[in-house]
Amino acid sequence: MKQPVLNTLIVFASLGLGFAPGVGHAGPLDTQLDCQSSPHDFISPLLDSQSIDAKPMRIEPDSVNAFRPTRGSNLTAFGFHVYAVFGYQQDDPMFKPGSGTPIKWTTYGVVVSGPSSTVETRVRQAGSAAGIRDVVPLILTAIYCNGH
Repeated sequence: MKQPVLNTLIVFASLGLGFAPGVGHAGPLDTQLDCQSSPHDFISPLLDSQSIDAKPMRIEPDSVNAFRPTRGSNLTAFGFHVYAVFGYQQDDPMFKPGSGTPIKWTTYGVVVSGPSSTVETRVRQAGSAAGIRDVVPLILTAIYCNGH
């Protein structure tokens, strides 16, 4: 993962993404994090089902958009609570442009609660090729797919 995207994830953590959603239906994202989708195909169903807010909670200068899960969506990825969903795909109107130069590749993923070593173990056991990166060591971890 490139440094600007990592910086974006760190910003998510500092924004207080620990607001727990209320009780509702579960929404596992394991299958969608197989890195075989586009950012549009990953995020569009989440918007359609109102599992994430339609308005990004943050748009990074490099145009990576971060979306907050809606109250009651209880999104999970590989058994971990999802704090944020993020993505960017060039020339896709779903993603709002940032104030800087957009990244040249596509990216999508989630920020989950859990240490990166445990998250990576579960992701690999599920057969996903997703990248894993500490956002806040031992607390928040990014699961991401790039370049599709």
